[in-house]
Amino acid sequence: MTGRCEARHGDTETRRHGAGFSVAVSRRLFSASPRLSVSPSGFTLLELMIVITIIIILAAIVLPQYQKTIAAAREAVLHDDLFQMRKLIDEYAADKGKLPQSLDELVTSRYMREIPVDPFTDQKDWTVTMGDDPNSSGGEQGVTDVHSASPEVSSDGRPYSEW
Repeated sequence: MTGRCEARHGDTETRRHGAGFSVAVSRRLFSASPRLSVSPSGFTLLELMIVITIIIILAAIVLPQYQKTIAAAREAVLHDDLFQMRKLIDEYAADKGKLPQSLDELVTSRYMREIPVDPFTDQKDWTVTMGDDPNSSGGEQGVTDVHSASPEVSSDGRPYSEW
């Protein structure tokens, strides 16, 4: 039997190829029946639970690092604000020959536009240190230093109020 022989019986087709080799092919598998072409859409509950679990694990890893980054950014802003205000106090004293009586005096004299907001208290509640004015002959006092009013402790272990 070297030729091809096809026998059809109902829904099954038998094809013979060379040396007695035959293959049974079902027509139902290859038919365009709408019953077999319907595939389920959406996700199973198990798939959703796996995705949610992965998201929770990633959030648990990322959240502490995010909080450290936010704290470091606030510390950098606080450090810069203190540096700038101290520099302006010195400039005011050099220009006017006396120390300012408050931080508001730096604003009214246009040494700064406005008093910055403390990044840890979210208010303009800086603690000023008053001291003897070295340029004054009458023993007057003025603002010599400025600190944060925050009671929190920095990442290096010192309170922000001591910066």
